[in-house]
Amino acid sequence: MKDILERLEERRAGARLGGGEKRIAAQHARGKLTARERIALLLDTGSFEEFDMFVEHRCVDFGMEGTKFPGDGVVTGWGTINGRTVFVFAKDFTVFGGSLSETHAQKITKIQDMAVKMRAPVIGLFDAGGARIQEGVAALGGYGEVFKRNVVASGVIPQISVIMGPCAGGDVYSPAMTDFIFMVRDTSYMFVTGPDVVKTVTNETVTSEELGGAKVHTTKSSVADGAWDNDVEALLQIRRLMDFLPANNTEGVPEWPTEDEADRVEMSLDTLVPDNPNKPYDMKELVLKIADEGDFFEIQEAYARNIITGFIRLEGRTVGVVANQPMVLAGVLDADASRKAARFVRFCDAFEIPILTLVDVPGFLPGTAQEYGGLIKHGAKLLYAYSEATVPLVTVITRKAFGGAYDVMASKHVGGDVNYAWPTAQIAVMGAKGAVEIIFRQDIGDAEKIAARTKQYEDRFMSPFVAAERGYIDEVIMPHSTRRRVARALAMLRAKKAEQPWRKHDNIPL
Repeated sequence: MKDILERLEERRAGARLGGGEKRIAAQHARGKLTARERIALLLDTGSFEEFDMFVEHRCVDFGMEGTKFPGDGVVTGWGTINGRTVFVFAKDFTVFGGSLSETHAQKITKIQDMAVKMRAPVIGLFDAGGARIQEGVAALGGYGEVFKRNVVASGVIPQISVIMGPCAGGDVYSPAMTDFIFMVRDTSYMFVTGPDVVKTVTNETVTSEELGGAKVHTTKSSVADGAWDNDVEALLQIRRLMDFLPANNTEGVPEWPTEDEADRVEMSLDTLVPDNPNKPYDMKELVLKIADEGDFFEIQEAYARNIITGFIRLEGRTVGVVANQPMVLAGVLDADASRKAARFVRFCDAFEIPILTLVDVPGFLPGTAQEYGGLIKHGAKLLYAYSEATVPLVTVITRKAFGGAYDVMASKHVGGDVNYAWPTAQIAVMGAKGAVEIIFRQDIGDAEKIAARTKQYEDRFMSPFVAAERGYIDEVIMPHSTRRRVARALAMLRAKKAEQPWRKHDNIPL
């Protein structure tokens, strides 16, 4: 028996070495951790239970039968993050460059199936060169099996992808169908075809970083939701994110202990909005002052910065935040901001996360670039996302809410449950000057008349009280009491039930 146990330990030790010490050293030399080191950092200490440690590929072509490694290039299993169960797979770049084979894919699909059965999140750590070419269509079939399960799990359990090295070809599509993608700066990149193929086909000369690095995908393409400087920081931030997310679509948001009183008053908010309606202010200040302990996990911080999305807690419970940012493009809605916010709203709605919307929006961005780029359809995505949402929706208008953008930003008309406004709110079809020049265009040459008309328009429409008179605003609140009012509204809305008519699925304007 002793000999058998010793042989087991020897086999385990060999499997844990992946592609061997030389390749592990090469991985470290690139500034990257190994698959098992990453899992150890991601999960609670000692909680990882590994599956399929001894699985090997079955390929016999191109001399592959003589080159086998236990685990076949991916480490799979389950563990806990702050005591909550998660399933995880981590590509092992030291074994065949982390490339996907038929058996490699079967290990991943086993984890995906178990995660759906157990209604627990699944986290994928990617560091791989794509399909294993020697296996041909068998590898492609493996990808298809993974992709199908990504779709089946969507909206049922959170799926998180962390790109920690190369991610090319078929490997990019699985992350693209997950809920969030995060990257590591300077060591990770994503693209469908690499620089060599691009050079051959289009004659463009481009580096991997320029083609699909973290900066490209967090600022230009919006493929990635965030990026950090190294493996350690990335994994610690994923642990933090998981504390905000429900385990599945029926369990409800996690609740963590907090000593931050729900009725905390922030007197500084009374002076947050400047007297000059055209002067910007930082909406993140409001987000941080509403949040428990000022803790805010921002999503897509570097992309479409005229709108803010992310997670906070109120009374220890997760809340999704969507907020216009007056510091960037005056907080205007454009195609990028609309898509960013729409996707975030749909995620929150899928997982029963209540949404707080903070509004200061002068309208949609005009111009040929926006119209040619499909602003109408992209703006409709955000309108659609809010209109179909059945989670609690609380809205606070801090300043401008003009035109169709007022409707789109979780107004009462599209399903807002509790809609508040600060006394500084201006709710109208458009700004006073523009409105007067249209209504009284015959007086444009008379400066005095235009000034008087502008004052008249401002007094009549540029306040929250016209909307409040019609019940479109439930209450005009003091800015300093915003945290208390929002917390109470969300507590009241916890039992919300909203029924939708039966349909196979909706047809959002993609």
